[in-house]
Amino acid sequence: MIDDIIKLARINIQKLEPYQSARRIGGEHGDIWLNANESPISCSFKSKKKLFNRYPTCQPENLIFAYANYVQVLPDQILATRGADEGIELLIKAFCEPGEDTIIYCPPTYDMYGVNAKISNVKIKEIPTFKNTWQLDLLKIQLNLNKVKLIYICNPNNPTGNIIPKKDLIFLLEITLNKCLVVVDEAYIEFSPKESMTFYLKKYANLVILRTLSKAFSLAGIRCGFILAQKEIITILNKVISPYPIPTPISDIAIQSLNINFINLMKNRVLELNSNRIWLVDKLKNLSCVEKIFDSNANYLLVKFFMFQEVFETLWNKGIILRNQNEKINLKKCLRITIGTRLECSRLIEEIEVFSKKNMSKRGLNEK
Repeated sequence: MIDDIIKLARINIQKLEPYQSARRIGGEHGDIWLNANESPISCSFKSKKKLFNRYPTCQPENLIFAYANYVQVLPDQILATRGADEGIELLIKAFCEPGEDTIIYCPPTYDMYGVNAKISNVKIKEIPTFKNTWQLDLLKIQLNLNKVKLIYICNPNNPTGNIIPKKDLIFLLEITLNKCLVVVDEAYIEFSPKESMTFYLKKYANLVILRTLSKAFSLAGIRCGFILAQKEIITILNKVISPYPIPTPISDIAIQSLNINFINLMKNRVLELNSNRIWLVDKLKNLSCVEKIFDSNANYLLVKFFMFQEVFETLWNKGIILRNQNEKINLKKCLRITIGTRLECSRLIEEIEVFSKKNMSKRGLNEK
């Protein structure tokens, strides 16, 4: 009987492989979490709101104005969402005809672009970036724009950490003008703020930017993000967003985080984590089990290891949780490491050093 009930689900949902979030795959059992690109430095807030018997405003005005002031765009160019993830979903809901339209994304990148398209029965064109440089294959994208409504570009890209040059993004905007939207996911942009595309919102009607408070703002637990676009696009998205997407305590805490004092604290955290990333790269370079370290402009590193599975499992058993990227296109033997505190990074290096001394000499002998 249960099989008959399951068959009531849409065919595409029956076949869907859900997104494997850090928590869903059991990455919460350790004591050093370097697997979800969260901030390791928490920030304490208390909700000033005490009464919750009324529904919240769909788009809290104080929150919109606070974020508009932070990113220097007009309030009518902003939509508050439940994390940047909801922004990905809303764009597909609003702009893609199920079974007809297509999105483009460029793996290896954030998997939720594809997952949301599959949920909505929207077609996908995967156009991989060039191996090792992770830059866009602009020619191939240009040749595959038929029936494409959305192009998702993560910048800095997750999990590779690289920056897509502005000239490439502008080229995409030019060739897709009046044809489709270019969605630049800037979840990690505070770690490389000069690379933001917000300045170009006034010039390109087809530019959409996704933002979040989950990363640099150290507020992953409140799930608050934003869509930035020209006001006509925001008006369309307002038609499909749920009636009360931002709970009252969430908007209250988000507004507090956008106070100038907390913005300055955020910038100091970014400086600290960027410094820890540089330190970690320097230490990893000296480890025999490390095959390659990719340049990063975000709060994580992509690292290719000899004996990657053994490294991953050894650290996991020690309570140090990384993100295995081996199954993603062009990421064989790669692990993604979120940048932690200096103490967490030191512990990571210590354990990898122990692993290297125990295992790499044996590996060399076996290969001989």
